[in-house]
Amino acid sequence: MMQFVCFVNRNVKIFLRDKGAVFFSLISMFVVICLMLFFLEDVNVSFLTENLALIPGRDFAEDEKNSKLLVLLWAAAGIIPVNAVMVTLSNLSAMIKDKANDKSKAIYSSPVNRFSVAFSYIIAACISSVIICELTFLLSEVYICFKGGDIFSFKTHIAIFIIILVNSLVYSAIMYLFAVLIKSEGAWSGMGTVLGALVGFLGGIYMPIGSLAKSLQTVLKCTPVIYSTSLFRQIMTEEMIGKVFRGADAEIVSAYKNEMGITIDLFNENVSAAACLGILIICGMLFLIAGTIFTNRKTGAK
Repeated sequence: MMQFVCFVNRNVKIFLRDKGAVFFSLISMFVVICLMLFFLEDVNVSFLTENLALIPGRDFAEDEKNSKLLVLLWAAAGIIPVNAVMVTLSNLSAMIKDKANDKSKAIYSSPVNRFSVAFSYIIAACISSVIICELTFLLSEVYICFKGGDIFSFKTHIAIFIIILVNSLVYSAIMYLFAVLIKSEGAWSGMGTVLGALVGFLGGIYMPIGSLAKSLQTVLKCTPVIYSTSLFRQIMTEEMIGKVFRGADAEIVSAYKNEMGITIDLFNENVSAAACLGILIICGMLFLIAGTIFTNRKTGAK
């Protein structure tokens, strides 16, 4: 057990001490923030306020304020799973470096259970992700409060923490499988570059999923990222959705949620928060099993 804790501690410290790794793991988040500040926020707010104006008896000033807060919450909820993906990928670069420098051979030849070493990489990536994602959530909350929003309830904080933990474990398992299969630092860096460019699209952050072609929507629904994003959005925007669409028909609210990717329509049914969580857990378990099998094949059971 002490060996496992030491390996986890080592891998977490390697990541957190490398300021460059931390920065580049967050580069996708910075891209999303810049897009929101300079383009996406105005487009989304205008779309929402124009449609709300069609409902009789609306207060334009209040609708505009609430719409801006809703869009901010929508964006913040999308940033957290992006961080979970990129931070776990960046943390597991320590595993790639160990293989490239032949340190892994020395580790696996020592009197230590090889699966303890494998899970230490996964848990270290998970811990790093939880730290960064929770910090992102808290900073987002502070910024939203500064803009006139309300502090989330204690219940919401607990729910978000649990979801962050699940997301971090799931993406740690996914990235671990990739780390087992990839041997060189160059290939790992290349994958990180591609994934950094794609993850915002896969999460329906750069463009709302409802604005994409049906074929692209189908592709996104085959990845876990869109369900992570939907899960965070359902919880973080729930109260503000009620304020923005006060007095509106349920069909209008449902259409907006589907358009913006707050809820995902799968087989003509909305995927609930519990179902999104279940999909993520199943996905994480499948990747963990696959990662364990490939680890066993590559290193040999001991």
